[in-house]
Amino acid sequence: MNRIKEVLKEKGVKQVWLSEKLGKSYNMVNGYVTNKRQPSIEVLYEIAKLLQVDAKELLN
Repeated sequence: MNRIKEVLKEKGVKQVWLSEKLGKSYNMVNGYVTNKRQPSIEVLYEIAKLLQVDAKELLN
């Protein structure tokens, strides 16, 4: 489980923006946000960098 959805909301960032920055489809990012799929460690760190948070903040 991850907290990507909560962090996106805190930062005022949309899933579309995140998907564009990651170079991944909206459906893939939506899977991460809804916890239907989990990002790889590399992608998790990339998301953390884009959102300017520690990767640990994205995990429960």
